[in-house]
Amino acid sequence: MGDRILRRPINRRTALKAATGAATGLYAWGLPGKPYQRARAQDDVLSQILAIPGAGGQPTEADMERVGELCLRSTKQGAFAGQTVSFIGLNNVGGHNNIFRPMSRAWEEFTGATIAWIDVPQNEAFPKVQQSLATGEIEFDIAEGGAPWEGDLLGRGHGSAMPDWVKEQIDIDDYVQLLKAPVGTWDDVTYRISIDGDCHNLNFRSDMYSNADLAAEWTASGGEGDWAYPTSWPQVQAHTQFLHGKQFDGTDAYGYIDVIKPGGGFSWYFYASRATAYAKNPASPAWLFDPETMKPFINNPAFTRAVQEMVDVLEFQPPDQLNADLLVTFYQFLGGTGAMCAHWGDVGSNVYTNDQSIVQDKVSFSILPGSADVYNNATGAWDTLGEGELNFSPNEAYIGWGLYVMQKAEERGVSEAAWDLAAHLGGKDMSTWLAIYPSGFQPYRNSHFELEYWTDAGYPAEYTEVFLASQSDSYNHPNGAIEPRIPGIFDYYIAAEEEMARAVAGEKSVQEALDAAATKWEEITDRNGRDEQIGLYQASLGM
Repeated sequence: MGDRILRRPINRRTALKAATGAATGLYAWGLPGKPYQRARAQDDVLSQILAIPGAGGQPTEADMERVGELCLRSTKQGAFAGQTVSFIGLNNVGGHNNIFRPMSRAWEEFTGATIAWIDVPQNEAFPKVQQSLATGEIEFDIAEGGAPWEGDLLGRGHGSAMPDWVKEQIDIDDYVQLLKAPVGTWDDVTYRISIDGDCHNLNFRSDMYSNADLAAEWTASGGEGDWAYPTSWPQVQAHTQFLHGKQFDGTDAYGYIDVIKPGGGFSWYFYASRATAYAKNPASPAWLFDPETMKPFINNPAFTRAVQEMVDVLEFQPPDQLNADLLVTFYQFLGGTGAMCAHWGDVGSNVYTNDQSIVQDKVSFSILPGSADVYNNATGAWDTLGEGELNFSPNEAYIGWGLYVMQKAEERGVSEAAWDLAAHLGGKDMSTWLAIYPSGFQPYRNSHFELEYWTDAGYPAEYTEVFLASQSDSYNHPNGAIEPRIPGIFDYYIAAEEEMARAVAGEKSVQEALDAAATKWEEITDRNGRDEQIGLYQASLGM
């Protein structure tokens, strides 16, 4: 393929041009007994599935079923007749299990197996899986889980090792570097089929930042610098306050919109995205704990500043933002509310393909904002950068969803069927379609950065180039904030997001809330065994 976007830094002019010019690039766009045959060449498969349904329309269940048929690569015809494979995954509207179901029907018919779907809300996913692992009552053969869960899933012997034939079928070498070992492995054994690659990037309204009237008002109000999308968190704060009370395109204008409501550990990532530029010092890979003692950093001045800034702009955000979880904020932005938000890459793939989006030709992207100073945990002081320099630290938030076949599947005699299903859902062709259309997943393979695939589906070229660059620049950033794969990591996140939400709501001071979170983190560490956690944390940091 031609133009691959793997490392192409973007600037403000490119980002704004990509979105405001997007309109010119958007065009109106074998199983026995079945009336189709599997396509014989990869490019042929891709050309067919990327046209289903094409830009401008959200995929239907029939579309998903057709894509599943075309992507079927199983060779196990009738081999699993009478077997049932249990799959636990998210029931988010329009994503995850709700897409996997129709995409797996051809696999069920071809292999003879039946899939028992276990649907869970995202905020309940980790607690349910963790409880099953702790009690040994594991009712699922395949778990949709995240890399941070691997301390619980793999570190305690619950995973089934990936067969070599699966590695070959899914083309595991195509994963971006962030998702290669040690991610998905334990003691050098591979367990995970990646189906997603996660990082948070900045999504912003390019139409607002290219608006001459807003630019004039910004200058007249004494705003510092040009009216342009923010590259630092102080600019985010200033823009959010500036936009409050204004109208844009006949609706109330808002600046940055936060995720605040606790979400079973997933809201943590939005708090963390506000903090990484302050908390992740390039001098050390550790930004959550002291790697020698596991003393939490969660109540240090970096996190305190980040949460205080959330408190400071709450009054300038939409009403009831205290109750905004990650899905609320996602649809707020697609629905035209807010000039900026940090989120996973799903925003980029939904602007043109989600029926609830009204922001076509109005959105662009960058890595998360930076900071002119960064906290140094070793010295207990702030390191100030040189004039005009900023510390950036993209939040490699969650490192993506993956599929894990459980050891219990072997005991139940369905492990081969489970791996065959997982390989179907994590296959290369299907993954490209899932990255480009609404699914809950973002680009995670090197091949996903082929610009031609996106334009073939009807995406504007410049828009796509900037979006993919925001993902690639985040994945490959030398100072990315990577989380540890240690047991109980989501227990830490749940404790933190609950206390942080209390601070934003005014129930506690920021320092009181973060001190309480730190105390809870210490308790979680002791519960899991401090020495073991130290060793695993150091290993996850490459120390």
